[in-house]
Amino acid sequence: QSGFDIDRDKIHPMLFDYQKDLVKWALKIGRAALFTMTGTGKTLMQVEYARQVQIKTGGNVLILAPLAVSAQTIREAVKIGVDINYAHNQKEVKPGITISNYERIENFTAGYFDCIVLDESSILKSFDSSTRKILTDNFKHTPYKLACTATPAPNDFMELGNHAEFLNVISRTEMLSMFFVHDGGDTSKWRLKGHAKDKFWEWMATWSVAIRRPSD
Repeated sequence: QSGFDIDRDKIHPMLFDYQKDLVKWALKIGRAALFTMTGTGKTLMQVEYARQVQIKTGGNVLILAPLAVSAQTIREAVKIGVDINYAHNQKEVKPGITISNYERIENFTAGYFDCIVLDESSILKSFDSSTRKILTDNFKHTPYKLACTATPAPNDFMELGNHAEFLNVISRTEMLSMFFVHDGGDTSKWRLKGHAKDKFWEWMATWSVAIRRPSD
């Protein structure tokens, strides 16, 4: 854990109870992943996470999102009194919370931000993705990180490993060697070691939350 604890009643009252619980947990972890199904309110949770980090640190937050999602995020943020600035590059960044698109990531100075939030973090799925590499390398030392996406396929271990690496939990290679074995001669297919079937998911639960519905 590298974050900070916060009283639940300080989280914006517009959030549902389960959303407050997830935001509180993510802030305490510091670098965390929210794998929550569509319709569970990821946008409000990530905006509130960003708001609380900005209040705590007095620093700056960068939210990255797909092009079609940025305007929606800005509109949603207004509901909880958060003003998010859209920027095409570092020159357009204003103090506080900034949002931009993944395609523009090279236009920003990573060291300027104390926090980065990835909306639709499935962008990390491709191991060979240049965007994934830039995000992982450039923001390696960013204190606060939040990755948000709908629940990834539980057998897509590469995507989970890339998330863990981005969040400074463990490298993808270390994860594979610790919990997995090659499935035959195909190096792209991995299966959990016999003793690791429970331990892997227990480990996942130390840095990520996966829910399909609020009752989870």
